[in-house]
Amino acid sequence: MKIALMDSGIGLLAAAAALRALRPDVDLVLSSNPASMPWGPRTPEEVTELALGCARAAAAHRPDALIVACNTASVHALAALRAELEPAVPVIGTVPAIKPAAALGGPVAIWATPATTGSAYQRGLIRDFAGAAAVTEVACPGLADAVEHGDDAAIEAAVAAAAARTPAGTAAVVLGCTHYELVADRIRAAVAPSALPSLTLHGSADPVAAQALRRVLDPTREGTGTLTVLHAGAPATLPPAALGYPQALPFTAPTP
Repeated sequence: MKIALMDSGIGLLAAAAALRALRPDVDLVLSSNPASMPWGPRTPEEVTELALGCARAAAAHRPDALIVACNTASVHALAALRAELEPAVPVIGTVPAIKPAAALGGPVAIWATPATTGSAYQRGLIRDFAGAAAVTEVACPGLADAVEHGDDAAIEAAVAAAAARTPAGTAAVVLGCTHYELVADRIRAAVAPSALPSLTLHGSADPVAAQALRRVLDPTREGTGTLTVLHAGAPATLPPAALGYPQALPFTAPTP
C-alpha cells in the first residue's frame, strides 16, 4: 500500500507518523513546497495552484490515496484536487476537530492561522459542529512558520502569545493547523495553567490517517515501508528542522 501526503511544509509529519503507527508496511510519499511557505496569506487561487503542484508530483508515484495534510489547502483546494485525481486516487482533506472537542461540553479554543481564523469556512464548521459549546477563535501569527524552521525562540513566543489570548477555563484546544501538532506538548504546557484540569488537545493526524486507510481501494495490498520525500516535485530528504520533532522518529535510522 502506498499513501501520499501533501502540505506546504513539514506539517504532514504528524499524519505520516500516524499512518506508520497504524500500518508499519505502508509506503509513504511526502510532497511539499517549503520554499512557498507560508500559504495562509496567499490568495485562494495561489494556494490551489501550489496544492495542485504538490498533488501532481505525488500522484506521479501512483499512490493508493492522497492526504491533503494542510488545513489551508483543504479550505481552498480540496474541490480542485478531487476533480483532478478522483476516482483513481481518493483524496482525503483535513478538517479541524471541532466536533469531538465540542462534544465534551466545555469551552473550546480553536488555534489556527490568521487567514483561517474568522474565515467563513471555520465559522461554518463552528456553526455546524460546535453545538452549544462556547468557542473562541485564537489566531496564531507566525507559529506555523516558526515550527517549519525549528525556531525554538519564535515557537515559544508565538505559543505564549496565543495562550494569552485563550480564555481561562478552556476545556479543549483544537489544533487548526497541522504544523501545530508537532508542538502539541508546548501548547498544552502554555494553556494548562489557566485551563480546566481536564484540558484536552484535538489534532487531525489520527482521524485523517484512519480515514485514508478506509478509503484506499485495496486495503489488503502490502507495502515495504519506504519513504519518498519531494520538495516542489524534486527528490529531497526530510529537512534538519523536521528531525527535531518526535513525529519524525519513525522515519529516521536508528543509531547503531
